[in-house]
Amino acid sequence: MQITMWKIVLPLLAAGFSVGLAGLIGGPTDISASNEGAVNALNFAVIEHNRQSNRLLLTKPQEVIKVQRQVRMVAGYLYIITVRMASTSCRKSAATEQCAIQEDPAKAQSYQCTFKVWDKPWSGEIKLTEQTCT
Repeated sequence: MQITMWKIVLPLLAAGFSVGLAGLIGGPTDISASNEGAVNALNFAVIEHNRQSNRLLLTKPQEVIKVQRQVRMVAGYLYIITVRMASTSCRKSAATEQCAIQEDPAKAQSYQCTFKVWDKPWSGEIKLTEQTCT
């Protein structure tokens, strides 16, 4: 009777374990915008976004809408960050940390972006893999 019971219990435990592990490795999960890795990923994405854009003025996050992280054991973390961006009063050539977002909504020209950033903190690698702005 005990051997038969283990034949039933063991597959159920294995299935439960693999479902639980899939939540840790695999699909994106919501995380706090104040998560240290997310903050670093967003800062990196904003720098790259400004570097690649042909706007004259620097842009900054006006609002963080959603932050997700996907864990990939050896590959690192994929951060998926959706933000509302807006123009500052600073030209890109004179970039400083003191640049405030334009107060006039017409000048701020806000728009939404989703950044995907791969981060492998143990090796120092970080890369903006995708950005979609509308």
